[in-house]
Amino acid sequence: MEELEDRNNDQKAMAVEDEAPVRSGRRPIFERKWTSVDKRTAVAVFGMHLLCLLAPFHFTWPAFWLAVVLYIITGMFGLTLSYHRHLTHKSFKLPKWLEYTFAYIGVHTYQGDPIDWVSTHRYHHQFVDTERDPHTPTQGFWFGHVAWIFDSYGLTKKVSPKHVKNFEERNRNRKRKIFRNIFVGYLKYGRPNNVEDLQKQAFYRFLRRTYILHHVGLAVVLYAVGGLPFLVWGMGVRIVSFQHITFAVNSLGHMWGNQQWNTGDQSRNNWVLALLIFGEGWHNNHHAFEYSARHGLEWWQLDVTWWVILVLEAMGLATDVKLPSQHHMQKLAMQPKCE
Repeated sequence: MEELEDRNNDQKAMAVEDEAPVRSGRRPIFERKWTSVDKRTAVAVFGMHLLCLLAPFHFTWPAFWLAVVLYIITGMFGLTLSYHRHLTHKSFKLPKWLEYTFAYIGVHTYQGDPIDWVSTHRYHHQFVDTERDPHTPTQGFWFGHVAWIFDSYGLTKKVSPKHVKNFEERNRNRKRKIFRNIFVGYLKYGRPNNVEDLQKQAFYRFLRRTYILHHVGLAVVLYAVGGLPFLVWGMGVRIVSFQHITFAVNSLGHMWGNQQWNTGDQSRNNWVLALLIFGEGWHNNHHAFEYSARHGLEWWQLDVTWWVILVLEAMGLATDVKLPSQHHMQKLAMQPKCE
């Protein structure tokens, strides 16, 4: 139990040997190296935003409710329950058929394949609110919110600086174009070593290789069923809305709200975010007890994802559900300030 309770502190204290220092300060978006993966990401993200501009001209109630239903299914079952609490933090166990089903649903949030998403989030917890945090708002609100996803070179340099240094030394005499168009496109995060549990499974490797095809397939189905309104609302509006709510946990979740636990970082509990993203807004709770399947620790802290886990547990599908002990909670409780 003590080993479980101290997991947060152990991860934050992990030593990273023989790695080059990371340059501090903000990196203006147009004054840095843009790799091929950055350009593809920008096209995909801005393409979805452009699709949203058609929403007022193609509004129908069926399309609106389709977007709401897909928002709930992909967001809660796919991202908050599967990607985050199950795959990243192993807060509970699921039978493989259900694990893979939920993970596949998560693909359709358009936030990356499971290997990529889990790797980034584990690095976030390991280096939270430091210069090596993949999306800390300490480098500016917009960086923490969205600009970080267009900085694959910077991300790789943060989480695997030794790999970047070795690559640059081996290719010092080559043209810069080779670096920009090949390096991170194939080796994003410099061969991450924190997701070996997923990389060993053929299913997750398959999702990584075929990631974009699943979105194309869903888009074709929606267009065939409901025409342009289903495509605009079921893909564009739904994806962009949920992306920005998720990004807000990374940015606003470390800037706006209150702290109940002494986590040593800037994580905050925010009831508005919790309402919009199925309980993930109790971010200070989560950083205090990242292994916990429950984020809303008080009775009044709405956590819909936790309710779903309870139902799965009652059905015998979710097992080994982890919760913080009273000892761990007492140890991290914020002490009242002395007058």
